[in-house]
Amino acid sequence: MSTDVTAKSPAPAPPGKSSGAAGDGLLQLVLDGLRRNMRQYGMLIALGLIVVLFAVWTDGDLLLPRNVSNLVLQNSYILILAIGMMLVIIAGHIDLSVGSLTAFIGSMAAVFMVKNDLPWPVAVILCLAMGALAGAAQGFFIAYGGIPSFIVTLAGMLIFRGLTEIFLEGQTLGPFPEGLQKVANGFLPEVGPNTNYHNLTLLLGFAMIAFVVFQEFRDRRRQQEFSLDVPPFKLFLLKLVALGAAILTLTMLLASYKGAPIVLLILGVLLVGFGYLMRNAIIGRHIYAIGGNLPAAKLSGVKDKKVTFLVFLNMGMLAALAGLVFAARFNAASPKAGLNFELEAIAASFIGGASMSGGVGTVLGAIIGGLVLGVLNNGMNLVGIGTDWQQVIKGLVLLAAVGFDVWNKRKVGS
Repeated sequence: MSTDVTAKSPAPAPPGKSSGAAGDGLLQLVLDGLRRNMRQYGMLIALGLIVVLFAVWTDGDLLLPRNVSNLVLQNSYILILAIGMMLVIIAGHIDLSVGSLTAFIGSMAAVFMVKNDLPWPVAVILCLAMGALAGAAQGFFIAYGGIPSFIVTLAGMLIFRGLTEIFLEGQTLGPFPEGLQKVANGFLPEVGPNTNYHNLTLLLGFAMIAFVVFQEFRDRRRQQEFSLDVPPFKLFLLKLVALGAAILTLTMLLASYKGAPIVLLILGVLLVGFGYLMRNAIIGRHIYAIGGNLPAAKLSGVKDKKVTFLVFLNMGMLAALAGLVFAARFNAASPKAGLNFELEAIAASFIGGASMSGGVGTVLGAIIGGLVLGVLNNGMNLVGIGTDWQQVIKGLVLLAAVGFDVWNKRKVGS
């Protein structure tokens, strides 16, 4: 008998047939696990296939250490927006203003630091506060005013874009202080002996692997304590090996160039922090509740208006952070900054597993969705596909991801 009482044992082989080799049994476990967790693993598998496709198509250029590092830097602000957008969509809303708010915060950062010589750490705090205030204002009209989020954020998109033009007077303004530029473009410092690799990046990579293994074992133990179904132990180990291999590969690639970008650490903190909030904190469960079934959430005592208000406040703060990163990366604030950023963030959320009806999605899914778009953009640029066809392909990927989600829900429902 299996020692894992919560996992379902595989059905016995039919009479007259062999139970199969160990490899066949493991393959069957993998297939069964994928069928039960298709929503969770579908886009992760798709990301892996896209990486392999473009790695072959570009003769390995996609996975060159320099290109991997640039891939992180080029998509950092979209990934930051995607985390906040995922929470908004899980709560059953949408935010069309984040691209314009990103540009507005970038313009205010330029006004503070370039025109008025304000120290950049003080300017960053002020910009984050302004982003939170802008998000809170929109959240107030949505939560307490009863105005649909589509209308409020559409108005915000126009307002913030107009304010950007006003403060910048139609001009590009820069450059930014070197300290802020290092946040968006810099790398971790070199420490320790010469090993032909970036030692601090290696250390952080190994620490991340240990953290992921610890977290996965803890989650599995908690599920068993509550008599919840867990994957077979062999499949669980295979998942850990795959995650460890992915983290180790990324670590070695970054460590063989200049090391981990500073903005990657910011993304890591956001991923771990918001992942914990959505899995373990009360506010996270309330966000899922109001997006999944608002009437039931109200009857359960969930303060839906307060939760909605906080979700949009958080979105505003993350949009401000993305605006600072974007402006610092290009060392200038531009009236045309942030164009279509809201569409990229929304697409990343839906590709990463969010549902139009709300109540479904994960922070990791938002990162995976953003990486799918980022790898597509980078790979298509490397092979010389024009921007016109790039838009067509990304639109088809988004349609396929949402179509897969609808098909999967119908299959589960039947």
